[in-house]
Amino acid sequence: MFNRILIATDGSELSQKAADSGIELAKLSGGHVVALQVVPRYPVSYFEGGATVSMEEIARIEKEWADIGQATVDKIKAQAAAKGVQATAVTTHSDLIAEAIITAAKKHDCDLIVMASHGRRGIKRMLLGSETTHVLTHSEIPVMVLR
Repeated sequence: MFNRILIATDGSELSQKAADSGIELAKLSGGHVVALQVVPRYPVSYFEGGATVSMEEIARIEKEWADIGQATVDKIKAQAAAKGVQATAVTTHSDLIAEAIITAAKKHDCDLIVMASHGRRGIKRMLLGSETTHVLTHSEIPVMVLR
């Protein structure tokens, strides 16, 4: 069935439900889970008059985000282990979330990506974008989307 399942998470409750399903699928198929959170970089404005933030503060914020991301994937790894499923916890830094998910799936030789869809419609979807849609339309690896 599926030997390596990448579970992409953003730490939300909906993502946790997708992680639970991905772990169960891995358990049924005897597969390995790769839990992934893509940590964005701090947005830096180069426009004149923009608020300036010191490099130390940016580094502190990015480290805090990375620590939260690592804790999130470590939790999924522990949940998988509790169900007898081997798992790897991975974080990566990128502003291109969907591309980072696809790249990680290839890098870790995954044969399925499991992720959640927040189900945004209309103007919210246009303004906020859809990483799930981007992964669905650009991945050569099968994608299971849960809501």
